[in-house]
Amino acid sequence: MIMFDTIQGILVFGLWVVMLGIKGFAFIDCLRRPKQAFPAVGRKNKVLWLALTGASAFTGLLLSYVSPLGLIGLAGIVVSLIYLFDVRPRIKEITGPR
Repeated sequence: MIMFDTIQGILVFGLWVVMLGIKGFAFIDCLRRPKQAFPAVGRKNKVLWLALTGASAFTGLLLSYVSPLGLIGLAGIVVSLIYLFDVRPRIKEITGPR
């Protein structure tokens, strides 16, 4: 039983690190993009995406280690993935890679 707890703890920690990395990358990338690009691609504004990805990274840092697959952890990773796979590519099309 102790071995299972150790393996489970290592897996949860690894999952937390990966999810925190994704959330942090989304927030930092959002900071680097020009604010005019967000409405230009039809994706609200930069302030909203900074708030969403920032809250995701912040809660991931503070709360999600307890349970990265909890409601807050999953909501944060969904927001970050939406930014990374929907908003970011559209912005990169009009601004180029940065």
